[in-house]
Amino acid sequence: MRPWPGHAYPLGATYDGSGTNFALFSEVAEKVELCLFSARGKETRVPLSEVDGFVHHGYLPSVEPGQRYGYRVHGPYDPAQGLRCNPQKLLIDPYAKAVDGPVRWDEAVFGYPFGQAEARNDVDSAPYVPKSVVVNPFFDWGTDRAPRTPYHESVIYEAHVRGLTIAHPEIPRELRGTYTGLAHPVMIEHLKTLGVTAVELMPVHEFLNDHHLQEKGLSNYWGYNTIAYLAPHHAYARDSGRAGNQVQEFKAMVRDLHDAGIEVILDVVYNHTAEGNHMGPTLSLRGIDNSAYYRLVEDDPRYYMDYTGTGNSLNVRNPHTLQLIMDSLRYWVTEMHVDGFRFDLASTLAREFYDVDRLSVFFDLVQQDPVISQAKLIAEPWDVGPGGYQVGNFPPLWTEWNGKYRDTVRDFWRGEPGTIGEFASRLTGSSDLYKDDGRRPYASINFVTAHDGFTLADLVSYNDKHNEANQEGGDDGESHNRSWNCGVEGPTDDAPVLALRARQQRNFLTTLMLSQGVPMLLHGDELGRTQGGNNNVYCQDNETSWVDWSLATKNTSLVHFTAGVTALRHSHPVFRRRKFFAGRPLGRRKPGALADIAWFQPSGQEMTEQDWDSGFSKCVTVFLNGQGIDEADTRGERVTDDSFLICLNAHYEDIDVTLPAAEYGAQWAVVVDTAAGEVTTLSSVPGVTAAEPHTVAGGAVHPVPARAVLVLQRVEAAGS
Repeated sequence: MRPWPGHAYPLGATYDGSGTNFALFSEVAEKVELCLFSARGKETRVPLSEVDGFVHHGYLPSVEPGQRYGYRVHGPYDPAQGLRCNPQKLLIDPYAKAVDGPVRWDEAVFGYPFGQAEARNDVDSAPYVPKSVVVNPFFDWGTDRAPRTPYHESVIYEAHVRGLTIAHPEIPRELRGTYTGLAHPVMIEHLKTLGVTAVELMPVHEFLNDHHLQEKGLSNYWGYNTIAYLAPHHAYARDSGRAGNQVQEFKAMVRDLHDAGIEVILDVVYNHTAEGNHMGPTLSLRGIDNSAYYRLVEDDPRYYMDYTGTGNSLNVRNPHTLQLIMDSLRYWVTEMHVDGFRFDLASTLAREFYDVDRLSVFFDLVQQDPVISQAKLIAEPWDVGPGGYQVGNFPPLWTEWNGKYRDTVRDFWRGEPGTIGEFASRLTGSSDLYKDDGRRPYASINFVTAHDGFTLADLVSYNDKHNEANQEGGDDGESHNRSWNCGVEGPTDDAPVLALRARQQRNFLTTLMLSQGVPMLLHGDELGRTQGGNNNVYCQDNETSWVDWSLATKNTSLVHFTAGVTALRHSHPVFRRRKFFAGRPLGRRKPGALADIAWFQPSGQEMTEQDWDSGFSKCVTVFLNGQGIDEADTRGERVTDDSFLICLNAHYEDIDVTLPAAEYGAQWAVVVDTAAGEVTTLSSVPGVTAAEPHTVAGGAVHPVPARAVLVLQRVEAAGS
């Protein structure tokens, strides 16, 4: 079989309706063979003799979607110099748009014989390596349109494709744990009930099960082990037996979620790959052009720089590696219609040399790209290398997972002294982190829990992690619990303890949803999901990590409460401002004008500088002035009065709180009470109980229960 010359771009396998163009970059390759595999595994090798700009390419008019293929790269093998070409190793196309099946772990997939790290292994790996697949790019998107929900109106739901639906009794068994299952009507209804505007999916790029985990009977459940950046993971497809079908199913999922007004954000891992360190397998980039794609130790290129704790780091200093990342991002937006990305360990992408460089080439490329720059861009602003914690330091186009928000809110609700100043900053959008570079409050992606750590229910139930099932001697996961466990470790039948735990969960949910910034809810937290104290379920593909949907009936009140407080956020722009609070009167020319925000002691006196510095943190009231806050309502509706008081009591005893003087409001209605577990409304709000609210006069004394939040809405302004 002799290919036509074809084209050097686009890279990968591109079907045009008549045939397929193949293109692979390798600067070190002396020869590249395209390997085609029949359904029975017969291999046909086709040399790609055309080379332009180090891209080896050819066009085969007979090749159609479903064709399995791989590459063999002939070139220098000298690990001491960072060169690891070996044509006996079949290689996955870095630009593969689909990958067929998992790796079969065998010595053949490694570049060395076991026990002889310095020797070369020339056993053919083809029988054990997943095959790349030519895909059909054509899909009926119908009238699909991106929801383009503004950041400040967004509520993000972090979810795992498999874990979210694998145990859902109302989803047909064959659809559970799949892309199709995630977009099933019962899941969409649940997300809509919660007020979710975007799902942030844990990795769906094709990933591998680690060899060492498989030997232990475990698996890489989370998927932070990417091997192909343009391919949706094959195991999440309903019909995984049809090569390439995962692409069609993924697109259908996006289309259905969009139709419901829900955006799709992908958690992407462009910092490392599944090939690991120098002892890892040769599956793709390592055998194609090792030194171009990976950061190697400069004075000993046998080894890999590791800023991720996973064995290697991508070499973002190389233009072809940057091209792979940018082409991947652009593909997921233009061809797969996703709405944004959360970048795992994003500080690694900023490491042009050694230190994290905020103005690295990668961020410059994103800034000027007309496609990627319009997507939602969320950074996990840290890695494990020196100086890797970069919260607040990403460029203006970016938003960030705010780890300081998580830690501060946890500290406040466990009664840690001296936290009130920072807590106030986190509640109001973290202006200390984002204001100086021109960003808005929504640069802060607020979260209390995420996939990496305790669930919300476990956060208030365990002092210590219980990761024994991970078989790592308890050395993995967060070192300690930064919350309050209600005095009893783990499961209990003690009714008062259970009640307090439920209240603490509601406190966290209320704080999260009523903070400025973008709230992110971990899947299952609205149900009271537990992992039995395991705070690192990355390798647990079982009931420990899956969402238990029986909790939806056991904890109906928590689901309703979560939906209610989220609906309250959606209904009132004062909780989702586009601009930071100024701390000065609105309409300063008007006599008696009130500031846009004010903080009060339990006595009803406004907080002073001395109060902020005193370490006092037991109970505080914040006034949010909603008068004239049309700036925050992008729908064009002018809101004339949207004012609230939030009373937060982190003390273990009830505290009598004097509401601010009548000038702030003559009458207030209690609309959220986390002690009672109630959310009510003064108007028609979907998902919120309509009831006659309890009202309190301005300046009156009102008890705030221990470890509770009261939210009061102004129903009568001063002088009304």
